Amino acid sequence: MANKSFSTALILSIFLGYFGIDRFYLGYVGLGILKLITGGGFGIWWLIDVIMIATKSLKDSNGLPLV
Repeated sequence: MANKSFSTALILSIFLGYFGIDRFYLGYVGLGILKLITGGGFGIWWLIDVIMIATKSLKDSNGLPLV
């Protein structure tokens, strides 16, 4: 499987993170649905995901780092 793009994940998280699109992109379908239903965890989860992706501490669902 190919590594996911860091810049794509970050852009998706910043602009569409409230809808869980970043989690769907990274392969976390269940978390993406949960994030979609809660509106990005009422904004808190969205902010945490943006920070985690920006610092490259979040990996894709296969455990591979973002490149």
